[in-house]
Amino acid sequence: MWGHQMSDKALQNKTNLKIGLALGGGGPLGGIYEIGALRALDEALDGLDLNNLHTYVGVNAGSFVAANLANQMTPAQMCRIFVRNEADIHPFHPGVFYKPAFAEYFQRTKAIPKILFKAWTNLLSHPNDQSVLESLTALAQAVPSGIFDNEGFHQYISKSYNAIGRTNDFKQLRKKLIIIAADLESGETVRFGSDGLQHIQISKAIQCSMAAPGLYRPVEVDDHFYVDGTLNKGMHTSVAMDDGADIVFAINPVVPVDVVQAVDSGTMSRHELSQSGMPNVLSQVYRTMIHSRLHSGLKYIKRDYPNKEVILFEPIRNDANLFFSSVFSFNSRKMMCEQAYQLTRASLRARSEELEALLAPAGIRLRHDILNDEARTLSTGLYGAALPTYQTNVRKISVPKTNDSYLEKVTNKVVSIF
Repeated sequence: MWGHQMSDKALQNKTNLKIGLALGGGGPLGGIYEIGALRALDEALDGLDLNNLHTYVGVNAGSFVAANLANQMTPAQMCRIFVRNEADIHPFHPGVFYKPAFAEYFQRTKAIPKILFKAWTNLLSHPNDQSVLESLTALAQAVPSGIFDNEGFHQYISKSYNAIGRTNDFKQLRKKLIIIAADLESGETVRFGSDGLQHIQISKAIQCSMAAPGLYRPVEVDDHFYVDGTLNKGMHTSVAMDDGADIVFAINPVVPVDVVQAVDSGTMSRHELSQSGMPNVLSQVYRTMIHSRLHSGLKYIKRDYPNKEVILFEPIRNDANLFFSSVFSFNSRKMMCEQAYQLTRASLRARSEELEALLAPAGIRLRHDILNDEARTLSTGLYGAALPTYQTNVRKISVPKTNDSYLEKVTNKVVSIF
């Protein structure tokens, strides 16, 4: 957890402090981590209503979790639906994220003869300009722009927001929701839900924010193509502050594993990461870049927003089990959520004195009876809230078995990069 040291008087002298939430990426498992962390905050911080914050900002998987909170879904409900698969109507399965982009494959394959003909013609016309091998690089045009098509995820969210009391319209939300994506062609950060971009469906904005380059095809909206919002920054706390938040709770699930610490903790062997294949190596590189940029950005937050505060929660870096987890595994999802829950509780206990002084002006106090309950787990007190009620008669869908199929295992290796 991180928070820059501002003057306590700066907050104590303010009234009606506004609380914001900024959630980072990390793909589906990152979302699971955020749900566990949010459940811990929901329990332990009396006076903090996670469904009634001033501003919600999310990128990648964080956009989905933030939108659920803004849509009045509690952390307990999200634990039951997305971690424990308890939704009888419109259940969740990670496979909804990873449907191969067969139409894309077909279109690209169909174009190969034309690409080869053009390359061969150019070679014959200008034999001294390039070699045969250089001419064949034109085949890169036949490579799909994404392995998967996340249109199914957009449809899943659209249906789930058909629940009573929920909406797929930014303008119908009670609180401000901002979903971050990146315009592929300009490289600019895009804030769906802000002025001028409220006409986009929430589910479509989430689809854009989740479109990790290479993994998913870019998403077209209003003649623009959008990709994962972490392209520019892994965490967008400043967006919440620009919208008026004085204190921003931030959760970043994307951290690189520290191999030395992980070996010492007994969760991995020496050189296991370097020998585990390209997807895991690329995942470590990606996580390192995101994490480094995040902490560099927080230094600028301290400079540019001297009278505001960020409270950051992250995973520890010495547990390789978090790094190698499979989104398709039911047990892995439970483990990830439980770890996030316990790590967040530990972080709250470790900084309880500092946080109590910081949060008191906002009417928030720590529940020491809950934080000091060593026997408490994620399941404790989880079943106080009912699951969402849906407006229409939706066909009941059975959730696939949790045993990983061969396709799921291969897919998990690919998506571990993100």
